[in-house]
Amino acid sequence: MTTIATPQFNALIDQLFAESKAAMPDRSHPFFQLSEAEQDKLMASKTEYLDFYRSLKDMPLAVSRESGMLLYMLVRANQALSIVEFGTSFGVSALYLAAALKDNGGGHLLTTEFEPSKVERARANLASAGLLDLVEIRQGDALQTLATDLPDRIDLLLLDGAKGLYPEVLQLVEHRLARGALIIADDAAYSPEYLDYIRSSTHSYLSMPLDGGIELSLRLK
Repeated sequence: MTTIATPQFNALIDQLFAESKAAMPDRSHPFFQLSEAEQDKLMASKTEYLDFYRSLKDMPLAVSRESGMLLYMLVRANQALSIVEFGTSFGVSALYLAAALKDNGGGHLLTTEFEPSKVERARANLASAGLLDLVEIRQGDALQTLATDLPDRIDLLLLDGAKGLYPEVLQLVEHRLARGALIIADDAAYSPEYLDYIRSSTHSYLSMPLDGGIELSLRLK
């Protein structure tokens, strides 16, 4: 039986998705009072992202159930053993990634989150699923936490934090990406600079958009 098919995993995932749905902000949230252009600018900001995401510190910001399954399948198909994630939140995506690592026979997930309360919650969720031993959570700004002590080889990179930082985070870890590594960027449309880079023929990637706002890319060298 795969890890994601166990009653323990499914009960936890169902609970987390129910909590995520209940915590979604209504139209009175200040974000929704902004114009669409202002929302896009804030989501893509390189300078205001910390204050913006701190304002969402109690929101799970989880991937969808379908995206979680996609992550699990990509890790299994790629036989990934070393994964880096930008944006832990409450650990929903980390649960799918770590479950896939376990079913691949083991491995290491390095994930980073700057909000202390979310780090604590993610640790608890991973421990509840029996997957914490596969995961290292670094607390702080990813531009600092991912600047040193990276794995020698990275088989898969998930970008799901502040969208404006996608180019900088990719460049921090790019020299460790294995040939054939997969890069999954959620809501990538909010980072045109990232899309320009990853889709350029000069940077050794194949890249394409998927439904749900995901950009899936393959490292060629």
